[in-house]
Amino acid sequence: MSLEDLFAAPPVAGPEPVTARPAGPAPLAARMRPRSLVEYAGQSHILAPGQLLRRAIESDRIQSLIFYGPPGTGKTSLAQIIARQTKNKFERLSGVESNVADMRRVLSGAVNRLENSGQSTLLFIDEIHRFNKSQQDVLLPDVESGVIRLIGATTHNPFFFVNSPLVSRSQIFELRPLTEEDLFLLLTRALADAERGLGHMKIRADEAALRHLATISDGDARKALNALEISALTTEPSADGFIHIDLAVAEQSIQRKAIVYDGDGDAHYDTISAFIKSMRGSDPDAALYWLAKMIHAGEDPRFITRRIVICAAEDVGLADPMALVLANSAHQAAEFIGWPEARIPIAEATIYIATANKSNSAYVAIDAALEDVRSGRTLAVPEHLRDKHYAGAERLGHGAGYQYAHDHPGHFVAQDHLGAARRYYEPTDQGSEKKIKERVERWRTEIAKARTAQP
Repeated sequence: MSLEDLFAAPPVAGPEPVTARPAGPAPLAARMRPRSLVEYAGQSHILAPGQLLRRAIESDRIQSLIFYGPPGTGKTSLAQIIARQTKNKFERLSGVESNVADMRRVLSGAVNRLENSGQSTLLFIDEIHRFNKSQQDVLLPDVESGVIRLIGATTHNPFFFVNSPLVSRSQIFELRPLTEEDLFLLLTRALADAERGLGHMKIRADEAALRHLATISDGDARKALNALEISALTTEPSADGFIHIDLAVAEQSIQRKAIVYDGDGDAHYDTISAFIKSMRGSDPDAALYWLAKMIHAGEDPRFITRRIVICAAEDVGLADPMALVLANSAHQAAEFIGWPEARIPIAEATIYIATANKSNSAYVAIDAALEDVRSGRTLAVPEHLRDKHYAGAERLGHGAGYQYAHDHPGHFVAQDHLGAARRYYEPTDQGSEKKIKERVERWRTEIAKARTAQP
């Protein structure tokens, strides 16, 4: 691949770019915001030709939208493109900085604008989940009446963090992290763009360096472009007058990878979900990857080990009873030593559970019994099983006829312990539970015979 091909600017809609230095102190990521859907990178699942959102934008049928996804995926840029393409007045508020007075000012202006000129207003609210319920409720009448077209952006799942009435009046679109190819395209475009990017500078960037930035940015366009700008502005020109951005420069510019991981949002729960399902699915490598992601992000070790204990009981169960013992040991060790050493016993428990025989029979059995208690008639304790260790119990017949199991061969005696025929526990033939199954089936047969023989 030649340098000319590598840094060639893709065709974009609108006027030809002007070869000039970018004006203003705005960072590269802000200057390189896409101006049209042609320039917009990524999100093909909602913006490819024929997709719902693309059709709605092109036909100017946008009402209220909520975009949610990780930082740097283009939520703000997409809102600005929609406002520009649909010829709406663009107003912006922030869930962090704005208050009700700001909202009422914008809403009042939207009413006047619609009455006087017929122009609609597109209100973009960044971090909309930061508004409390009362603040979000202020928007409802004007969203309902169509005075404003609302676009909310959030990194949190709107079904949990945005009021239900607002969600029900909006279409929800999830924006995904950009692919490495998307980010590589944005980086090469920024290097070639003399109007808004770094094209006015004499820069020679190695493909390996750009690929590294695209990989380590973790789907975040803002992070990738900021790292490229730092590389360009802090690297001294070589003897030939060019700024050479090689792999070493790129590594220094982006440094430690920032994992997309929020302590109380989707990434938090999605990652632990993937971790548990990987252990359940007997995939130790996948389980270790999700564990490493949580460790890197600084997750509370107790949050992880509690889920390991649950998984050991629910998914391994009696197929390998040692799994629960090891999971509890890992939990206690993590409490005792903390990060970073806690990663070792936690990893040991993770691998053990992922590679152990699996059985959810205990989980299924207790849930079946609970459902029976909740929905069926409560069974009385049979007379022979009732407590007889108090004065008068014998006169009531409590304990009469009870047989002590240890007095019989094999420490088992066939007697009714429930007063009704019930079957909750279904042992599997996995691991240690295979032997349990053989014993239980033999005992059940004898108990059933004894129950039938009762007068």
